[in-house]
Amino acid sequence: MSMFKKGKKKTVPELGTSSDIVFMLLFFFMVTTQMRDSESKVQVRVPAASEAAKLERKDLASYINIGTPIPALQSQYGTDARIQLNDSFKTTKDIRDFVAAERESKSEADRSFMTVCIKADQDVRMGIITDVKQELRRCSALKIMYSARKGE
Repeated sequence: MSMFKKGKKKTVPELGTSSDIVFMLLFFFMVTTQMRDSESKVQVRVPAASEAAKLERKDLASYINIGTPIPALQSQYGTDARIQLNDSFKTTKDIRDFVAAERESKSEADRSFMTVCIKADQDVRMGIITDVKQELRRCSALKIMYSARKGE
């Protein structure tokens, strides 16, 4: 008696093509989607803009948010305008370290294309924004954009 049966060959049932496509799309979006880096802790109502320029590469942008803290944090930080770098409130003196860390996180070739986006509330005093801009100039971060909504 033979240990192996000759004759019928077993076939493996094929998966449906629709489930393969759904799986590939799910995998693609999981790999390519970037999660938000930081949570906004300040209220920002951006002023209207007459002209708008679009960022070419958002992965090279670093964001500085300036505004009053959200209501949940006002008991701890007050209602004065604050500067938010990543996920914490900082002062203008901390901007130099922030820019240096952001540059280090970029590749050598992309460092010269890094853009700092200032997202400031429309009611923030101009003195704070001027201080931020002066500190950015001191650390040679000269590509600056301002967030604004399209004109009404």
